Amino acid sequence: MHANIVVLPGDGIGPEVTAAAVAVLRAVAARYGHDFDFSEHLIGGAAIDATGSALPDATLAAARSADAILLGAVGGPKWSDPGAKVRPEQGLLAIRKALGLYANLRPVKPHAATLGASPIKPHLLQGVDLIVVRELTGGIYFGDKARSDGDASDVCRYSVAEIERVVRHAARLARARSGRLTSVDKANVLETSRLWREVATRVVGEEFPDVQLEHQLVDSMAMHLLARPRSFDVIVTENMFGDILTDEASMLAGSLGLLPSASLGEGSCGIFEPIHGSAPDITGKGIANPYAAILSAAMLLRHALGLEGEAQCVELAVSRALEGGALTADLTCDRARAVGTRAVTSTVLEQLELPCHVMELRD
Repeated sequence: MHANIVVLPGDGIGPEVTAAAVAVLRAVAARYGHDFDFSEHLIGGAAIDATGSALPDATLAAARSADAILLGAVGGPKWSDPGAKVRPEQGLLAIRKALGLYANLRPVKPHAATLGASPIKPHLLQGVDLIVVRELTGGIYFGDKARSDGDASDVCRYSVAEIERVVRHAARLARARSGRLTSVDKANVLETSRLWREVATRVVGEEFPDVQLEHQLVDSMAMHLLARPRSFDVIVTENMFGDILTDEASMLAGSLGLLPSASLGEGSCGIFEPIHGSAPDITGKGIANPYAAILSAAMLLRHALGLEGEAQCVELAVSRALEGGALTADLTCDRARAVGTRAVTSTVLEQLELPCHVMELRD
């Protein structure tokens, strides 16, 4: 297979972790006979410094022609002035909107080797395997914003069509997994959430009668996600709730550095990125956790390129690396035994060279 992969390293540790993911993708291509072309482009704070825009036209043009997009992270103290007209995060929001990437998939599956890194009791984490589908291009992040001397406002708006498409995406996932779908809202207070609940109930009831739907208020969901995480499989929710709940869910896995994501639309192209931020405090120290970026590369193989076998081999290599003790500082209390970004990447690459008995690999 030939694929054009656009790499957006971004800011902070973004270049470090995307380099690890690219190394893994190159190894996959070499082992399984694929031809991946990589090109780097600017986004976020680095793009602001170079062009004055958080999403330069050249970057968006490259993204539109790509088969897949691998992204690192954006933002940092240098660009954190609340009054700034151009902020790194604007580039991220804009590229999602421009490419129509409305469904953000964030899987959470704790690994046995990292249970000690989680503040949650280990017995609660056994068997946890869930995925959050976050609506990505609507809601309060994209609503009208206003500020005066005495007040400020952010408008949260959702259309029926926006809710329908992300619920359908989540329901299809649920149908392929356990058949259980949880929709999260704040329908006891917010009108947008009342609409969300009505639409979710109708779509699942009419189009997915084999899927069992339950509703949770976001505040109770925040509690249940930690108290009984095994109760959930596929979770669908709006933009801001999904953003917050998945950061909370990272504590199930033990670290933000273990959680990948895929931002998808109607086509096969998507943006694949770790859910962590730019971590400016550790930038350049060689200690950033690259696992989430590498697992995002696995999601790229699966969702953008249709290479399920190769994706499973990357995930198996990560699992073996963790089992073998390749733990970064965020994953172990024994900092003396913690390994750095390059060591983790090398270990994963070594594991990729071992036999990988998964479903049949396709050319």
